[in-house]
Amino acid sequence: MREPPSFFACEPIDGEPGWYSWDMKDRTRFNAVALGPLRLRQDGDKARLRLMPEQRHTNLQEMIHGAVTLSLIDVALFAAMHALRQSDAGMGVTLELSTQFIAAGRTDMPLDAVVEVLRETGRLMFLRGQVVQGEDDDHVVASFSGLIRKAG
Repeated sequence: MREPPSFFACEPIDGEPGWYSWDMKDRTRFNAVALGPLRLRQDGDKARLRLMPEQRHTNLQEMIHGAVTLSLIDVALFAAMHALRQSDAGMGVTLELSTQFIAAGRTDMPLDAVVEVLRETGRLMFLRGQVVQGEDDDHVVASFSGLIRKAG
């Protein structure tokens, strides 16, 4: 993976081959405060952004709060832009995000947003993916598509 913009920390994670940190250097920003540490990996033509659920991510039913899932998706769009297209992931904006919740997110396993780029133009990137859990991604939490405007 190429060098990230200066406001992200994207470094290999010891003992986890292929995984990189995907964290804001400024720990007072939304990503760090709401989501905590994230991991990023490129899986062929897809990017995988991983959240390790904590108590702060749960709702009153002890499941992952829907707002956490939506936040993970939004951050994953930009992480995928960086991982798959080596584009500046920091200064772009989300123009559209469509999400279908399919099942509740569980707290006893990682929550992964798996993203692919459908099309890229000079200023826009069209993406889609799923939020999944389980060893074989067999627990689908949500499906999504998004449109982001690239920086510049």
